[in-house]
Amino acid sequence: MSEKRNTVIKSTKKSSPQTINFFKCTFPAKSINESFARTAVSAFVSQLDPTVSDMADLKTAVSEAVTNAIVHGYKDSPKDSLVYLSVSYKTDGTVSVEIKDKGCGIEDINKAMEPMFTTSPGEERSGMGFTVMASFCDKIKVSSALGKGTTVILEKKLSYT
Repeated sequence: MSEKRNTVIKSTKKSSPQTINFFKCTFPAKSINESFARTAVSAFVSQLDPTVSDMADLKTAVSEAVTNAIVHGYKDSPKDSLVYLSVSYKTDGTVSVEIKDKGCGIEDINKAMEPMFTTSPGEERSGMGFTVMASFCDKIKVSSALGKGTTVILEKKLSYT
């Protein structure tokens, strides 16, 4: 009688997390729509049953990113400008939120990300938008081109209740 043997070969290569679900929307770049974006992200992410703290962090970061797109990205643009919002979550519990505008762009991203830096010192702007986003998310990526716009990607790994 022959003995049957099974061999299992384990890969040392880590598989990257897969996207489970996503949504995209576009809305007019009006201040009133900042709360819409925050609420839409919150409703989408709520199906994951995150902690109250994680949800509050994500909503705050989204508010800052959308406000930046509206106030700074489109400061001198036509009134029919749009904000592009994409949200996804992955098998490892990471939520990714992308906020994009096609506005004026950021001349110096590193400088813009410094605490207290503002391009509108005469207005009631604290220059803390990127700092707030970074403090409430695990990762923030900003890309921008002058005259073409800015994309902010926020990532947060959720804790579950």
